[in-house]
Amino acid sequence: MPTAALAPSAQRVPVSRIRALADVAFGMKDVLFLQFGESTLPTPPYVIEAVNRAAQEGWTFYTANQGLPSLRESIAGLINRLHAVEVDASEIQIAAGGVQALNLAIKCVIDPGDEALVLSPNWPNGSAMVEMFGGRAVEIPMARKGRRFTPDLDALETALSPRTRLLLYASPSNPLGWTATVAEQQMLLDFARRHGLWLLADEVYERIYYGEHAPGDGGNDRKQTAYAGRLAPSILQLCTRADSVIVVNSFSKTYRMTGWRLGWMVGRADFVQKAAQLNEFIVSHAPTMVQRGGEAAIAQGEDDIAAMVEEFQERRDFAAGLLRAAPGVNLPEPEGAFYLFPQLEGVDDSYRFALDLLQKTHVAVAPGSAFGNGGEGSIRICYAPGMDVLRPAMERICEFIASQTVNQ
Repeated sequence: MPTAALAPSAQRVPVSRIRALADVAFGMKDVLFLQFGESTLPTPPYVIEAVNRAAQEGWTFYTANQGLPSLRESIAGLINRLHAVEVDASEIQIAAGGVQALNLAIKCVIDPGDEALVLSPNWPNGSAMVEMFGGRAVEIPMARKGRRFTPDLDALETALSPRTRLLLYASPSNPLGWTATVAEQQMLLDFARRHGLWLLADEVYERIYYGEHAPGDGGNDRKQTAYAGRLAPSILQLCTRADSVIVVNSFSKTYRMTGWRLGWMVGRADFVQKAAQLNEFIVSHAPTMVQRGGEAAIAQGEDDIAAMVEEFQERRDFAAGLLRAAPGVNLPEPEGAFYLFPQLEGVDDSYRFALDLLQKTHVAVAPGSAFGNGGEGSIRICYAPGMDVLRPAMERICEFIASQTVNQ
């Protein structure tokens, strides 16, 4: 009797090396986790109260596939306050988390056989999604300039083919902490325009930024009084509403709502119309009462964001200081997000290194090879957990690195 086979496109998607290592860690006791991209700070109480209240008030029924109009209006107002960019609610699609937003966006623009250029190292989900839809992810390693990464325009031009349809990047970056300057974003936008590509920008970490970007740097002049804290540059300040640009964002990191699964994307009107239609066949819509919680997060969250980023910066400086004192460590400047991506001298199998670290010190980190082309030889450390976890974990990591150096 013949046996039905799994789809080749599904078979091509590799197992996540982050999860493979996590499966080992979950079977151990007393592990300090710096592996996942999640803060230990709880969801703010006003979000929880808004979700509970919404459920009690009957916000438990279907919404439009595009999401609640009131939430889309709130996001449009937020974008205007942050970036001085006028976006209509019709140009916003609500999703069940940033992951689902990326999934939906890629589905709208990639056909089987198409290719997507992905700036790498990068969070592996984007490349995996391209492969899931029968496309081919072409990972383009970022170039090094001193302690910064920067997009390699020559490598992008060389990688183009007649099937290239999409350029994907994340800023601030998971895992690099790299944040695109306005000039770098303009370069990527010009490249996409020149070659007729979709440009997909993952800006999920835009509020977790440690630089001094002025809001008017994108060509819009306004006072920095509309929000608390700092803000990474956004491609929205450079593109027009007619550009083939999609920006994905999420409530997960900014508002500490990882488990609630709520995100959004902004794009050209025809793109959003098609995304809303396809959303019906994927998830219908994000949970109704959680969408109401998103409105509360936008309305009340500004002071919490500033305090959170201040905490993250202190943790970043602590962890980076220890790493820079360790032998054989090359640490790029982490400008945003909450990750360090140190390159370790003599390490050519980052999965084996991370596994040894886990088994010998009970500290879990992510192997650099999990993040694609250019990631091998590095590890990703998430410094979002509290100091009660971060301090002993970083001390163990640095001691382990030193011991490996001695033994080489």
